[in-house]
Amino acid sequence: MTTTAAELIDTLDSLGVEYVFGYPGGRVIELLDHIPDADGDVELVRPRDEREASVMAEMYGRLTGRPGVLTGQGPWIGSLGMIGQMEARLASSPMVVLTEASERGEYSTLAPYQQARGDYGGFSLPDILDGVSKEWWFPRTPTETVRSTQLAFKHAVAGRPGPTAVILDGDAITDEVPTDPTPATWDARTQTRTWDAAPTATDVAAAVEALEAAERPVIIAGNGVHAAQAYDELAAVADAYDCAVVTSYLGKSTYPETDDRAAGVIGSFGHEGANRVVSEADTLFVAGCRLNPMDTNWQAPSFIRPDEQTIVHADIDTRNAGWVYPADVGLIGDASESLAAVAEAGEASNDWAIERATAAREWFESPACTDDSVPIAPQRAVTAIRSVVDEKTIVTADSGNNRFWLLNYLQTPAVRTYFGSGGVGGMGWATPAAVSAALTTDEETDVIAVAGDGGFSMTMNSVETAVEYGVAPTVVILNDTSLGMVRQMQHEDGDIAGVEFTDTDFPKIAEAFGAVGRRVTEPAALEGVLEEAKAADVPHVIDVRIDREADMAATLSSSFYDSVGGLHE
Repeated sequence: MTTTAAELIDTLDSLGVEYVFGYPGGRVIELLDHIPDADGDVELVRPRDEREASVMAEMYGRLTGRPGVLTGQGPWIGSLGMIGQMEARLASSPMVVLTEASERGEYSTLAPYQQARGDYGGFSLPDILDGVSKEWWFPRTPTETVRSTQLAFKHAVAGRPGPTAVILDGDAITDEVPTDPTPATWDARTQTRTWDAAPTATDVAAAVEALEAAERPVIIAGNGVHAAQAYDELAAVADAYDCAVVTSYLGKSTYPETDDRAAGVIGSFGHEGANRVVSEADTLFVAGCRLNPMDTNWQAPSFIRPDEQTIVHADIDTRNAGWVYPADVGLIGDASESLAAVAEAGEASNDWAIERATAAREWFESPACTDDSVPIAPQRAVTAIRSVVDEKTIVTADSGNNRFWLLNYLQTPAVRTYFGSGGVGGMGWATPAAVSAALTTDEETDVIAVAGDGGFSMTMNSVETAVEYGVAPTVVILNDTSLGMVRQMQHEDGDIAGVEFTDTDFPKIAEAFGAVGRRVTEPAALEGVLEEAKAADVPHVIDVRIDREADMAATLSSSFYDSVGGLHE
């Protein structure tokens, strides 16, 4: 016989889990106690807090399509660790959370300390997790705990991916698992198996008819293409029906932005050219994109017009197809299945898409991209980053102005080369996400995190984690010594409190962590510093002093967004 804790580690091993991202505490300690003795290759990655662990788990799930595993003591998983879980829920990243309720057995009714069961005197971790996770379980016996963990892995990837959670309760984690329980437990791989959903033949035929009749067809590719890793299928549809291709914020790098059909990123701070292409289309094929307000220029009436345009909407969830705009055709299923079925069932051509996409890509460039003045223009900084990004480089982008500069001026050369905090859009995401990506990918893949000074400050401990685990991402700080996006929202007749930061010596902090720190103030030096950082085998933190007067919203706000008043952030 074996304890529940040991059985759970064996379950993780049998499911091919590489990393558990977390922080020891509470009854989770008894779970982690078995990792060093496990037969397989399960490894604990322990950053300095649960926030960073949650982002690392989310990024692992986003990159691999397999659940990232987050663990830690319940009160902190339900607070600090929520940022990664919220991002996973809204960015459709598979995640399994193994946590606990910090209960004290027979002492749990005696003015409890840290207790999270939800009864009198404590707080309710189940209620907290219920607000974020796809599904959660609170098992009370060894058999329930084993089955719940298996189901958590199944539900994390079934349908639209997302976070699931198991709350380990009391002595069940240390009790012995029955050898012949009733009800039975099954082999973990068998129990967690899932199947892809596919659209009906009737709906595929209707989609094909709409695309073959189109004179100006445009594909809007969203994060669902990333989630399904349906890159080849997306390209096949674009080629088969002669479509221009735009992406949402989260869909950036689902299609190479250097391709002849690529027209850029849509949305309120996306490419003006891409937005115009969507507005001019007669048929829109929306693939794995829910069309949130930022994607749709906050419902600008002249942008997407369902009364004038034919809309084919492919989504894993029938509730999402036609959610924001009425769809003429819904394709319900995994993005790879829907795209493949449409690609194989028809073809068409036109004299519009490639020429129109070529014109739209001009918005990747700006005079500021070659501006060598000091302080460094953000566009010039992104141009330098772009010069070192190839098809084996992953860029992780934080929230704030830095993300929008990247969306506009980083022209991704291949699929899966850009991922950003765009589900819930929390600051502090890029650096731990980069560490996770560096751990997850092969040695030939380089990883570059881009954050503002505010976002980097939130999770800069992740640099130490990179040093400890022997990976070498490059972190680029676009530093304007302020909370730039908020600061630029203030009116001329007043100031917003809390937007100015002290001038922190980030290179010195990087050196203290065991990384290399560099400060760059001259544009001409930036490419060389980035090349050195990419080639290095230790993490680099590059503090780039950008022009704080470069107004992101005024520069990048689309005409469609401006038509509804702008700045709904």
